[in-house]
Amino acid sequence: MRFVEQLPYATEVEDHVTIPMADGVRLSARIWRPVLPDGEPVPAVVEYIPYRKNDLTSTRDAIHHPYIAGHGYACVRVDLRGTGESEGVLLDEYLEQEQRDAEEVLAWVAAQPWCDGNTGMMGISWGAFAALQTAARRPPSLKAIVIASFTDNRYADDMHYLGGAMLSDNLAEAGTMFAYATCPPDPEVVGERWRDMWRERLEAARPWVLEWLRHPHRDAYWQHASLSEDYAQLQCPVLASSGWADGYSNAVTRLLAGVDVPRKGLIGPWSHKLPHLGEPGPAIGYLQEVVKWWDHWLKGVDNGVMDGPMLRTWMQESVPPSTSYEERPGRWVAEPSWPSPQIKEVVHPLRGATIVTADEDEPLPRGRTRTVQSPLSVGQFAGKWASYNAPPDLPYDQREEDGGSLVFETEPLTERVEILGSPSVDLEVSASAPVAQVTARISDVAPDGRATRVTYGVLNLTHRESDEHPEPLEPGRRYPARITLNGVAQAFPPGHRIRLSLSTSYWPLVWPAPEPALLTVHEDGAALTLPVRPTQEPDGMPQASFGEPEGCRPPPVTRLTEPEQAWNVSRSLVDYHSALDIVKDRGRQRYEDNGIEVGLRACERYTSVADDFASLSGRSAWTMTFSRPDWDVRVETSTVLTSSADTFTVDATLDGYEDGRRVFSRTWNETVPRNLA
Repeated sequence: MRFVEQLPYATEVEDHVTIPMADGVRLSARIWRPVLPDGEPVPAVVEYIPYRKNDLTSTRDAIHHPYIAGHGYACVRVDLRGTGESEGVLLDEYLEQEQRDAEEVLAWVAAQPWCDGNTGMMGISWGAFAALQTAARRPPSLKAIVIASFTDNRYADDMHYLGGAMLSDNLAEAGTMFAYATCPPDPEVVGERWRDMWRERLEAARPWVLEWLRHPHRDAYWQHASLSEDYAQLQCPVLASSGWADGYSNAVTRLLAGVDVPRKGLIGPWSHKLPHLGEPGPAIGYLQEVVKWWDHWLKGVDNGVMDGPMLRTWMQESVPPSTSYEERPGRWVAEPSWPSPQIKEVVHPLRGATIVTADEDEPLPRGRTRTVQSPLSVGQFAGKWASYNAPPDLPYDQREEDGGSLVFETEPLTERVEILGSPSVDLEVSASAPVAQVTARISDVAPDGRATRVTYGVLNLTHRESDEHPEPLEPGRRYPARITLNGVAQAFPPGHRIRLSLSTSYWPLVWPAPEPALLTVHEDGAALTLPVRPTQEPDGMPQASFGEPEGCRPPPVTRLTEPEQAWNVSRSLVDYHSALDIVKDRGRQRYEDNGIEVGLRACERYTSVADDFASLSGRSAWTMTFSRPDWDVRVETSTVLTSSADTFTVDATLDGYEDGRRVFSRTWNETVPRNLA
């Protein structure tokens, strides 16, 4: 990244500004403003998230907010209620209270003498959710949004459920927020009342996973704040982005197709990162794009921001399997609209172990079946639902996974094939149990046999017709089912094969069904549909369309202890115990602009024994420390999730320490019935 030292305007910053809410709670904000003659008002851009502006996001914030402010905007970075130095408590994600607070924040910002009354919202992940959800409520000052790594459908495409099956990230994200929502405010900012504010957060805490487990179907809980319920709610322009390695790539194209407002989409090769910090690369000059967007929609500058294609995306080239890439080879391609008229849905029947291509026109035999009952070990090389690229968390070589799967494959390709969009698999299946899952994976198989996963999808077969009203399977009965895989842009070169793999488990990425199930796939009607982008179509944009990544230089941070990253798969052939251990330890570091020292260590562990579905266990444990010479606090959380055929069990602990002495402790031991989950 190129750090920009000279911007159109000098900026000034206020580190702690309180914004009053209607109920008396005050939210804490950091505000960067351009220094303008006569103090003339400017548009404002708000980012609204729970991740602690005073320390944990301060480095990232200092790259982009001063940059945008230096182009003539007031940038307002707000900690959600109950986080950082904001008062109150945070009880769950995306509650009505959170969105009411956002509307009040925007109204307060728009009324300030330094704001001209026009506002925008921006963010990644929670910040993007907040911007989209707030925009759907149509606050009068909000004129446009910029969002990255988001979803418009909280049930279908967040880190909780996928195809009606529960993701292990349902536990991991709950563990993350169990820690973040119980951290103390900074005494140097809020004064002596920090301890009372911290105690209030600790007393109100509860493992959020309990609530998420109670809603295994698409009910009102998930429908709330999901724009997909009514796309017409969105009335302001939106610039939306994500990455193919992220868990949120589907939402960009779905939003482009669903809303009727000025809109642009951008999908790169990135993990869960902002595009100017994108990993795998190439990262792009995203902030230049953002400033251009704000200039047009908040200042009325006629700069052609809406010219050109609706969607720009990175067409990925074939690569060997790896859990991490520094760069993904490929090229930028563009589509003038979405759905794109040039994308062709090509249907490939599945016959025997073969994906039938267009030049194979033999009549298909009928009535044949194949069966699969995957071991629990299938999925140990699946990587994360949403890659964060730290530790390396992309899927590895799929050959070991394919040993426990039903595999279909093309002959070696005679010409290049490019796909752009969401593949799907149509099956006729019968199962031996009332609840069963099927995971479908597409891999790029090189001539030497190495298999790189391109995309995947999951379906809890009880959700084959409805996420709102799933129905159990009648063992032995045949059912049609469609599995929609995650969207992707991927090239398959000549000489490679396209492989489709079906498995009945994908642990630990997906929490398995209540009991093993034998799945019978009936060949009649079985097909793989690929969204093929004709290779003769023009790319639609010059390859130098994006500038070099740039931003402002962040303040210094001193590393006090080294970080640690680990992703270890282990398996005992004595007692058949298997485990995936993940460590993400940032190390301890000091933020030199305010002197606070922070440590963060997160560990996840997923275990099972042989193919015993009653042995499944997941654990998310966090330790977060905050200190100065006269202040030392620590929060430790642990959430353990286990299951039987009928219930989920959550065993959780929360401990708070001051000066090495435990000052708070609470334990939860609760069960939640499984409901076709």
